[in-house]
Amino acid sequence: MDITIPILILAIPLFMFIFLGLAGVKMSHKLAGTLGTLGMGTVLVLSYYTAFTYYFSGNPLFIDGTDRLQYEVFNVTWLQFTDFLSIKLGFLLDPISAMMLIVIPTISFMVHVYSLGYMHGEKGFQRYYAFLSLFSFSMLGLVVATNIFQMYIFWELVGASSFLLIGFFYTLPSAVSACKKAFIVTRFADLGFLLGILILSFYTKQLDFLPMTQNPQGVFASFGGATFMGASVLTWALVLIFTGGMGKSAMLPLHIWLPDAMEGPTPVSALIHAATMVVAGVYLVARLFPLYMLENAALMFITVVGAVTAFYAAIVACTQIDIKRILAFSTISQIAFMMVSLGVAAHNNEAIHHGLGFMASMFHLFTHAMFKALLFLGAGALIHAVHSNNYTAMGGLRKYMPITHITFLIGCLAIAGIFPFAGFWSKDEILVACFENHWFWGAWMMMVAAMTAFYMFRMYYLVFWWDNPDYEQRVKDLEAHGHHGALPHDPGFAMAFPLVFLALVSTVAGLIPFGQLVTFDGHEYIAHINWPVACSSVGIAVISILFARHLYINKNDNPKAMADKVRWLWEAAHHRFYWDEIYLFITRRIIFDGICKPIAWFDRHIIDGTMNGLAYITNQASIAIKGFQSGKVQMYIWWYLIGAVVLGIITAVCIL
Repeated sequence: MDITIPILILAIPLFMFIFLGLAGVKMSHKLAGTLGTLGMGTVLVLSYYTAFTYYFSGNPLFIDGTDRLQYEVFNVTWLQFTDFLSIKLGFLLDPISAMMLIVIPTISFMVHVYSLGYMHGEKGFQRYYAFLSLFSFSMLGLVVATNIFQMYIFWELVGASSFLLIGFFYTLPSAVSACKKAFIVTRFADLGFLLGILILSFYTKQLDFLPMTQNPQGVFASFGGATFMGASVLTWALVLIFTGGMGKSAMLPLHIWLPDAMEGPTPVSALIHAATMVVAGVYLVARLFPLYMLENAALMFITVVGAVTAFYAAIVACTQIDIKRILAFSTISQIAFMMVSLGVAAHNNEAIHHGLGFMASMFHLFTHAMFKALLFLGAGALIHAVHSNNYTAMGGLRKYMPITHITFLIGCLAIAGIFPFAGFWSKDEILVACFENHWFWGAWMMMVAAMTAFYMFRMYYLVFWWDNPDYEQRVKDLEAHGHHGALPHDPGFAMAFPLVFLALVSTVAGLIPFGQLVTFDGHEYIAHINWPVACSSVGIAVISILFARHLYINKNDNPKAMADKVRWLWEAAHHRFYWDEIYLFITRRIIFDGICKPIAWFDRHIIDGTMNGLAYITNQASIAIKGFQSGKVQMYIWWYLIGAVVLGIITAVCIL
């Protein structure tokens, strides 16, 4: 394959970032938005061409019979450290990178189009499109990286892009706090990622993915059985690398940044915190999956973290009022689904059921990107219509916003796993993979799937049914106070088109023969419906939906009565089980007040006090004897004679 198109895929968004960042202030909003969207549209076409060429061209560089191959389009040395260790920059095509070349540009382009309407008139419009281009460049560079250090470089660029977009409304203190929180939490996680890279490269003398993933036994042998604190050093390296994924993908306990990241513009939430950036951790584990297969302890760690996170986030989502935060915790739970699927995919260096868990995880990554972006953009349309994030300001909106209503319903059906929508196919494969590993994981994730259906339709009924507020009176009240008011209505074409497109994709994406395109070893996997699991999952989802319908289709006191029976649990879940308070207690009370302040006192009073005391004594002594330096020669002679006599006496005494 010629390198021109792959280079353009990365160069165009980078150029648009620089161009809009420097020249955007001289442009109108419309021109800046149009240029940014056209640039991303070009990347979309080139990425589709590259991915479809990889999957369907039959080129022997990409496929051998039915086996998918890994192909480096280019891989040039950037920094050479030793004869064995160097950092390269390249473009890797394989099943999962080709898949991401479809996911990232699709969602990014839809967000670019949507933002033309949603961000219309916002201050900093040109800056916003420059940041979108930077993020797209960073994410694309991450997924096509040929080595783990190149991935780390783009990993950090993704973090910087996220910081800029979350803090876009920098005049709002909440947005400033949210972007700092995201940046700091993910920096701690990325420290673990970097340590894992250093350990891995120290033993393997290698950073490139292909030599490591194509010969995992060689990697295992290079560690020579080294252990640390009872675990193999390879396990430590893989767990530390996964720590970076925990931060980016908001796994417990490094999840606290994601809900607050909703302070950014809603299209940003759809792009970064639903479809692309948060799946970087999943992609990282998938990229190194042949190595993770070597260590059961690392896979078990991933499974447990994912399972606990999925359950925790689902409980919290059931009690939130802000619809964007409901979707944020839903995202955390669904990313955890993908992590669990990877964790249960292998045991003792053997793929379970031909690596079904790996394929299912990637399949769910693909489908989830589509319907979660749809849900976030739908939430943006709702917020745009009623000027509030809370469902308490909504209700009965199906009458006013039919397009938003239908597309949002499709997103809810897809994430709930209802046949034949996309989420049914991918989530069903994850559940099968969990049951293939152990019945406990299957039952646990089935429970989380039921909760998913409940909290999503709780939100759906509260927003589109439940109450019927007097929107006409609200408009009259606004106009009476001199403000422009309008009844809730569907958005214009720029915002409606992405909703309709993503709704269509969320309806049919499950029919893609994913096992023939993406597997952990490139071998074709023919998936079959596991009817007991499929029927059980759909049945439980339908029961959950009906329960939500019973509680929320019409305004009543039943939800409050249920919450009152377990008020302590509801309050704890509503406050996210006090994780923010726990972190504040640890950082403020223990680290700052308990450790830093005593150290600062010791430094100020003991260390500085000692040094200041010595300086004071020296200064006072100099003041006391400065009279000796009188400038009178006669006095100097007298002191000289006195000193000589004293020294003579001392000498005589010592000799005698």
